[in-house]
Amino acid sequence: MNRFFKDLGKYWNYTFYSAKSQLKTEVANSYLNWAWWVIEPFCFMLIYAFIFGYLLSNRGPFFNCHIFIGLLIWDFFNRCVKSSVKMVKNNKSIVSKVYLPKYTLIISDMIVNGFKMLICLLISFGMLVAYRVPVDWHLIMIVPVLAVTILFTFGCCTILMHIGVFVTDMSNVINIVLRAVFYLTGIFYNIETALPEQYAKLLLTFNPLAALTTGMRHAMLAKSMPDWVTLGLWTVLSIILTAIGVHTIYKNENTYVKVI
Repeated sequence: MNRFFKDLGKYWNYTFYSAKSQLKTEVANSYLNWAWWVIEPFCFMLIYAFIFGYLLSNRGPFFNCHIFIGLLIWDFFNRCVKSSVKMVKNNKSIVSKVYLPKYTLIISDMIVNGFKMLICLLISFGMLVAYRVPVDWHLIMIVPVLAVTILFTFGCCTILMHIGVFVTDMSNVINIVLRAVFYLTGIFYNIETALPEQYAKLLLTFNPLAALTTGMRHAMLAKSMPDWVTLGLWTVLSIILTAIGVHTIYKNENTYVKVI
């Protein structure tokens, strides 16, 4: 891991400016420019709130806030994982001409999506004020939850990036898996109240996205602590995933150019 941290510092300028360039490119030819980063997640929240809140009568306290907090975690993970599968192939022009640790491409993409998640988080704070949600010091618990989210996402992305180089159909498989995980994460319902206790506990233990989303909601809506045991478990597993992914990339990155 010493090489990882050394290369991280060495190539940080490229990583940061690549992310900055990508953000500028996304809004360069758009009439609403950066406003889309606010409009898009907000519209998704309204759609889910209308379908599951009004049409299916699945409402609860601060239901719109409940959905939006789930979306900001899910959207970050979903975007990063989907793009990681084709990351090397989509950056063939860079990978084939200059050397850089391939995971820097993932970090650059995560900075872009992290910036969008930050915007969603600011919108969430605004919604807490608008809906007069009572908050207290537990709000700072979102920091460890977001840290584990980022670490877990990076670990998954490194492994999937490697597999995606050699398995062409991996992106199709990931789309199916992500769809299943989406419905098991509780974006538009409360896992703790919608499911029997034993099933809810099982899901919150073995589905990291469900655990992280619930932890965010505890801190922001319920004025309570996240489940530290589950959070600690997924922190350790995320570190293991990251170590395996980074090691695999270092070991095989010279063959990526030949394959793509």
